[in-house]
Amino acid sequence: MSSSDAKETIQEFIEAPKTFMKEGVQFINRCKKPDQKEFLQITQAVAMGFAALGALGYFVKLIHIPINNILVGSA
Repeated sequence: MSSSDAKETIQEFIEAPKTFMKEGVQFINRCKKPDQKEFLQITQAVAMGFAALGALGYFVKLIHIPINNILVGSA
């Protein structure tokens, strides 16, 4: 390994955290707190997702119980 290869390796090792920090600062600076309208939209979307998955789980359980009773009852 020549000294130029070693210098390039060390330079890359030093640049990686610098690049990571620079990109992280840019990301944080782009982030913003949602306003009330945006927050309510997100909250409503999450609530509808919870309701839909809850209803789906309820109906799956509602179908599963009679089928399970038929299978176990016949044994």
